[in-house]
Amino acid sequence: MPMDEEEFVSYEQWGLDFFAEAVSQERILGAVNNIAGQPIDFGPIGVGPGKIAKVRAFGEIGEASAVRLTGPQISYRVELPVTLTFEVNLQVETHTFHAELLVPLTLTARALDGVRIFISIDPPRSSDVQVKVQAEGIRATIMQRVVNIEGELRTFVAKYVARETTKPHIEAARLIDVSAAIDKAWGSIAPGPAKTTVTDDFNEALEAEIRENEDTFLEM
Repeated sequence: MPMDEEEFVSYEQWGLDFFAEAVSQERILGAVNNIAGQPIDFGPIGVGPGKIAKVRAFGEIGEASAVRLTGPQISYRVELPVTLTFEVNLQVETHTFHAELLVPLTLTARALDGVRIFISIDPPRSSDVQVKVQAEGIRATIMQRVVNIEGELRTFVAKYVARETTKPHIEAARLIDVSAAIDKAWGSIAPGPAKTTVTDDFNEALEAEIRENEDTFLEM
């Protein structure tokens, strides 16, 4: 089908459009959600004055959400929810808390040689992590204020997520090999083995031509 001149764009514009499509919100979430659903189980660790209180926590990482950021680069702000239930052992009694955390990440698409794209991740700082803690019982609420549980959780979760994003399977999900994808796509549309050869086509055409004009040949 012939193309209209208006449909053609510059290589630069095509590259920008392709880059934005290759690093879509869905693909970004697909890369980040490789760590979604993973369990968290740590402790006991000492917290508070003298590290007398011992904390053990368990929970999991939830499904992420993403929003495209404005600017010259293709970047997304990703928020990763984390739910935790943890226990504070005071030697004489144990208190239970439930926490909801929101871990922000900034993901940016960067071009690599060899027609590849790498998704860089800015690791979260502990101060960036949002924490909401609910204690079971009045005495647990008092303990929450005493041992600075929210601060400890921010520090732990920030380090945990930063470490997870550098693991090999996450690194692999962050690399988009465009050249390999093109090779694969091109191979799928390339013509397969011909059912007939050029000689066969010629012979069929010649036979048809002879039959159509057989009177001419008989008169020779």
